[in-house]
Amino acid sequence: MENRKRNRGFTLLELITVTVIITILAAAAIPLAQNAIQREREIELRRDLRILRTAIDEYKKFVDDNKVRTDEDTYGYPEKLEDVIKGVEYKDKNNKTRVNKFLRRVPFDPISRSYDWGLRSYQDKRDSTRWGGENVWDVYCHSGKKALDGTYYRDW
Repeated sequence: MENRKRNRGFTLLELITVTVIITILAAAAIPLAQNAIQREREIELRRDLRILRTAIDEYKKFVDDNKVRTDEDTYGYPEKLEDVIKGVEYKDKNNKTRVNKFLRRVPFDPISRSYDWGLRSYQDKRDSTRWGGENVWDVYCHSGKKALDGTYYRDW
């Protein structure tokens, strides 16, 4: 009976072996988890850029189609990003003043973790990192980090 009680449990070598195996598996899983999180952020960034760019395009189309009066320097694009949220005031067929809004709020940038987006005006160069301030023609991510595919987020 006493031999059976001594043989119960694990030896120190078995415990060390199991601990090493679990550590190796955990070390292999951490980079995979980080890549999955980064991939989700990239998907969210693409979606947010699409939402912003679509709102800017809809603003431009609405101004062009309804002949809403704007400054010539803006080329029909919003002067500020907030103008897409505030909307465009216009007169409907019954001559009632209405406001057409294109976006509820500015989306959160998941990469730079802010509501601050890089802006380009129609007059700016494509690779410009400074906004000219004439209008909002395009938006981009401020982050200087590289994406999983090797491109920079600011180039998306």
